[in-house]
Amino acid sequence: MIQVFYADEQGSVSEVSFDTLKSKAELNNKWVNLVNPTDKEIESVSRLTEIEEDILKAPLDDEERSRIEHEDDYSLVLFDIPIIEEEEGSYYSYYTLPLGFVMVRDFVVTVSLKETTILRDFALGRVKTFSTHKRTRFLFQAMYSTSTKYLQYLKQIDKASGRIQSELKKSTKNKELIQLLDLENSLVYFSTSLKGNDMIINKLTKTKLIDKYEEDEELLEDVKIETQQAMEMASMYTAILASTMDAYASVIGNNQNNIMKILTSVTLMLSIPTLVSGIWGMNTWVPGQQKWWGFAIAIGVIVTTCCIVGIVLHKKKLL
Repeated sequence: MIQVFYADEQGSVSEVSFDTLKSKAELNNKWVNLVNPTDKEIESVSRLTEIEEDILKAPLDDEERSRIEHEDDYSLVLFDIPIIEEEEGSYYSYYTLPLGFVMVRDFVVTVSLKETTILRDFALGRVKTFSTHKRTRFLFQAMYSTSTKYLQYLKQIDKASGRIQSELKKSTKNKELIQLLDLENSLVYFSTSLKGNDMIINKLTKTKLIDKYEEDEELLEDVKIETQQAMEMASMYTAILASTMDAYASVIGNNQNNIMKILTSVTLMLSIPTLVSGIWGMNTWVPGQQKWWGFAIAIGVIVTTCCIVGIVLHKKKLL
């Protein structure tokens, strides 16, 4: 999908049809947004913008690392953004994907595998002071939105972890433990991506190849603070969740052991009537054979023995 947007100084955003653009000059002060583009769409954008196809395809690799790459006429800034998807049973999974900003002198091109709320907010005019004239500001605003989105999702992961833990206390199944494992994997993805983003922010702070104004410097500093806070939260939640998983794995094992303990005690209690009735049912001589009180003695022995065994098991907390 190819979208072209123009945002004026007042923050009013309008969409322009890509097919109406015939030359690179017509892209001045515009934003070209590529979402999971086809090879034909990449070829069309590459021909119009004079950006190499390899640069436009780089963010489409979900394993691509965060980096800054400078060419003669443009620069590629690639960083990871958080993605959330709903699974079955109102369960959410979290992961990260690359987002590429190709900074050209007169316009900017963004490339991503999926449509994200981060760029959607810009397209819908929800971001204050957004203007396609200010390309560096646009980049830093997107990175700031990315950092705040990481913080938002980290809080959601923490709440989901607490909910799953409360369910796990009374569970003997692996479902909740697997959900915790998914959350732990998400935190690993977030931590790795945030480290890469922090590296990009440090490079942007030092580089002079991208024009920055005083307001841009302040915004970049805010991005750095939010990113570092997200890194600390991700690291803390990862450590907590790892120890929690170990603890609850033991809890599940203990729950299963308790069930097996009770079942073993019940089996022992049931074996007493079987044993006594087996003895009194033999063809050899037994006390009370062919007497009316013989059956009463057998029942009395069973009841008495079961009561004694039950009391002993209860005192030993086995029943």
